[in-house]
Amino acid sequence: MDLPETRLGESSPYHHESVLTEEVMAYLQPQQGGTFLDVTLGGGGHTLALLQGGAERVVGLDRDPLALQAARARLAAAGIPQERIQLWHLNFADFDPQRHGWRDEQGRPILFDGIVADLGVSSPQLDCPERGFSFRAEGPLDMRMDPTAAQETAADWVNRRPAEDLIDIFVRYGEERFARRIAHHIERSRPLFTTTQLAQVVWQAVPPAARRGRIHPATRVFQALRIAVNRELEALETLLAQAPAWLKPGGRLAVISFHSLEDRLVKWAFRTDPRWQVLTPKPLRPSKQEQQRNPRARSAKLRVAARLG
Repeated sequence: MDLPETRLGESSPYHHESVLTEEVMAYLQPQQGGTFLDVTLGGGGHTLALLQGGAERVVGLDRDPLALQAARARLAAAGIPQERIQLWHLNFADFDPQRHGWRDEQGRPILFDGIVADLGVSSPQLDCPERGFSFRAEGPLDMRMDPTAAQETAADWVNRRPAEDLIDIFVRYGEERFARRIAHHIERSRPLFTTTQLAQVVWQAVPPAARRGRIHPATRVFQALRIAVNRELEALETLLAQAPAWLKPGGRLAVISFHSLEDRLVKWAFRTDPRWQVLTPKPLRPSKQEQQRNPRARSAKLRVAARLG
C-alpha cells in the first residue's frame, strides 16, 4: 500500500539495528522459501534478512509511519522487488489476514510459514526528542508510537488522569515502588508538558537515597506511561492469541522482548496454549559481540514456538 509521506525528525534520522537477527533466521528458516509476517517492521532489518535469506514474500506491519518510510527505502535500496513485499501502516493487534495478507488462487488467505515480533520502543523513537519517549533531551510528552493516531498522549495521562490511575499503571507497568508518592507529586505539579518537566517532578518525589541508583528515578515511570499510551501489553496478548490461526502447521512465531512484563506474557502463552510447541525452553540472549556492537541489545530475549498441527 502507499504510505503517507511523513517528514522524518531532523534531530534523529531513522536508523534501527535489529537484534538477534541470526538467531531469528535460524529458527524461521527462510532459506526454504515461504511467506512470512513481520509484525514490527521497524527499519526493515528482519524483513530484509528474511528476503535475502530465501523467503519468497513478507508482509510487514508497523504503527509508526516513519518506520515504514525507512523500511521502504531500505528494501528498495537493497533491490527487493515490490511484488515480494506488502507494507501496512498498522498496529499488529488490528491485523486481519483476509484484508492485509496474500491470497491463493481461490481468494483464501495464505497462512504464514513464520512470524517475527520485535517488541518495545525502537532506537529512532528514543533518540528523537520530538517523539517524547526519553527524558535525556527535552521534548513534548507524546510517546505515541503512531504520532498520527487520534489517541491520548503521555501529557493527557499525566495532566488529566486521577492519581489512582497513575498509581495503577506505575505499579503494573513500571513496577515502581514509589508510585503513590510520584503520582501525588505529579497531581500537585500539573500541568506538565515536556519530558524534562516530568523527569524533574519524579526526581523530586522520590526519597534522596533513591536518586543515587543505577538508573534515573524516572525510567520506570516513562516505561509505564509508554506502555499505557500505546496499549502495548494488550496488543501483545492479542498477537499471542491470534498468531496460531495465522500460521501453517509447523509455522513458527519468534518474539523478541525487552522487559520482564513482555517476556512473562510470551512465556505463559507458549506454555499454556495447547496450540504451541515451545522450541526455546530458555530465552536466547544476544551474544557478547552483538551486545558490544549494539548496547541496547543487552536486555533482549528471544522465545520461539511452533504451531502444532
